[in-house]
Amino acid sequence: MNNWLKALAVYWDRRILAVLFLGFSSGLPLALTGQTLMAWLTEAQVDLATIGLFALVGMPYSTKFFWAPLIDRLTLPLLGRLGRRRGWGLLVQAALAALLISLGGIDPTASPVTFALLALLISFASASQDIVIDAFRVEILDENQYGAGAAAVQFGYRVGMLVSGAGALFLAEIMPWSTVYAVMAAMMGVGAVTLLLNREPVLQELPKCGNWLMDTIVAPFAELAGRLGWQVAAVFAFIVLYKLGDALAGMLSTTFYLKMGFAKFEIAEISKIFGFGATLLGTFLGGAGVARFGIGRCLIGFGLFQMGSNLMFAWMATRGHDIPALYATIGIENLAGGMGSAAFVAYLSRLCNLSFTGTQYALLSSPAALGRTLFASSGGWLVLQLGWVDYFLLTTLAAVPGLLLLFWMLKKFPATTR
Repeated sequence: MNNWLKALAVYWDRRILAVLFLGFSSGLPLALTGQTLMAWLTEAQVDLATIGLFALVGMPYSTKFFWAPLIDRLTLPLLGRLGRRRGWGLLVQAALAALLISLGGIDPTASPVTFALLALLISFASASQDIVIDAFRVEILDENQYGAGAAAVQFGYRVGMLVSGAGALFLAEIMPWSTVYAVMAAMMGVGAVTLLLNREPVLQELPKCGNWLMDTIVAPFAELAGRLGWQVAAVFAFIVLYKLGDALAGMLSTTFYLKMGFAKFEIAEISKIFGFGATLLGTFLGGAGVARFGIGRCLIGFGLFQMGSNLMFAWMATRGHDIPALYATIGIENLAGGMGSAAFVAYLSRLCNLSFTGTQYALLSSPAALGRTLFASSGGWLVLQLGWVDYFLLTTLAAVPGLLLLFWMLKKFPATTR
């Protein structure tokens, strides 16, 4: 019991609380180009295959490592006086607020190209914000705080998604989508205030060779490849596969609930609010579990739980409009997802060299987004071909390769996931 209390005490550190609020700012835009956007498109009578294709607007999350070196190494001319991390953070947060207001003013059926372009730009700005926040988080925390930091950022992230998910759906019942997105834009101020109230982290710089291209672009990737050797390929494959099944099941979840006959307020109350509580519990248990048992064991246990939780969706598809079944499905799925995310983020943080935090974390986390973007873009088509039950069974099987690779990695390279 004392060991668990010591593990939980780490959450009271001021830096952990700062990470929590930055996690909120990071999570807020995701639902606005994801599940909330899907609900808007469904309400506008956009066909299911097209809704599935809108997952592609999230591709910047998978490619952010291309511009991460610039954000990681360059200091802005004016805002840079506040520090490299804080300057970039405030810039992209202001851009996000402006873009969200612009998107809210577009009719998705009357101007679909402009609508999709604005959604893509929001994803680009949001991915850029993630680069800054992930670097800020890793740099201000001690290594023994990575598990708690992962839990805190996931908690804040889920609160942000709750506000832009359940909050947006509640607001959409009483006001137009343009006003909903304007309210969400104002919420970006949380991250800005957090950055202004916290000090810039002390950046660790490696000796420079004098060549800007080498120092900024090549060095972060070369250092990671040199440190991990050939096993870097296995690490990237694992990052793509570990939460693939979870991402495939979750991407169309709001559309799935609507098709099952649930009203928006029911989805908001159960999927978003009750689900948030389950995610919160899972996140804190996951962070404490990492501190208590280590990253490797938690990746295995939580990964198996994640895989099994997808079967709840398949069962739900046979029940239709069943409130108790929705509670059970959301509770188990979100609990498993929160635990798995805490261990996964701690694992990625452990792999970063503090001299290249922004670039290396962006490089390592980018492949994980492929599950909810590139692979999930075919979800609508697959549902039309297979039906909801078989689709969710397929998402369960999609989790198997990642777990098999994890067992192999722990056996061959135990230090990688310790």
